[in-house]
Amino acid sequence: MNIPHPTDPRIVIVGGGFAGLELAKSLANKPFQVILLDKNNHFTFQPLLYQVATGGLEPNSIAYPLRRKFRNAKNVHVRLAEVHEMNPHLNILSTSIGDIQYDYLVIATGSQPNFFGLDKTRLLPLKSVPQALQMRNHVMRQFEKAAVAKNEAERSAYTNFVVVGAGPTGVELAGALGEMKRYVLPKDYPELDFSIMNIHLIEGLDSVLSAMSGKSSVDAKKALESLGVEIHLNIMMVSRSK
Repeated sequence: MNIPHPTDPRIVIVGGGFAGLELAKSLANKPFQVILLDKNNHFTFQPLLYQVATGGLEPNSIAYPLRRKFRNAKNVHVRLAEVHEMNPHLNILSTSIGDIQYDYLVIATGSQPNFFGLDKTRLLPLKSVPQALQMRNHVMRQFEKAAVAKNEAERSAYTNFVVVGAGPTGVELAGALGEMKRYVLPKDYPELDFSIMNIHLIEGLDSVLSAMSGKSSVDAKKALESLGVEIHLNIMMVSRSK
């Protein structure tokens, strides 16, 4: 990994997300050698991925190079790597760029999307900048197809959107689509009648933002409905049609 032999205790942090980055910042220029490993060389502010997915922000607005954050921290070393195996008996971590020995190991890899048994190869997840760009390209492509559609039924098919899951990401994404429908798309596509555009938000529980307070749930539901989002509660997605 081209990292000097430590004279201080070595702390290896796996994951450059919120937790890993905050820990590395707190250890900067302290009597430790800090190795920050991540499969990406940038930090992603994931709460705003939906803005990239709907064209509200560019990727560089929510992605920040990890190395730039530690320019003045000589004890912090950032490496692009994926972890393959951990040996806690020998304090060795095996990665895609080699093995590294540690005194302390911190696992801050975050969470993985739950596809609930569905075929993830046929879905559009929203967990990274590349996925957000893929979703944005897909969404915009539907409007381009609608612009040259031969009849209203075909145009309607291209402008119907279904968001599954009314957690924070689903609510934000559905709301952003509603704002696009009202304020942005009519200016970009004046030839289209966006009254035919429908946005559906499907949730398996009995409320949106169920993990938050009751007031937040009620307010979010009202805000979405004011943007024309149709909310369907107590409904589960079981498959995706071809």
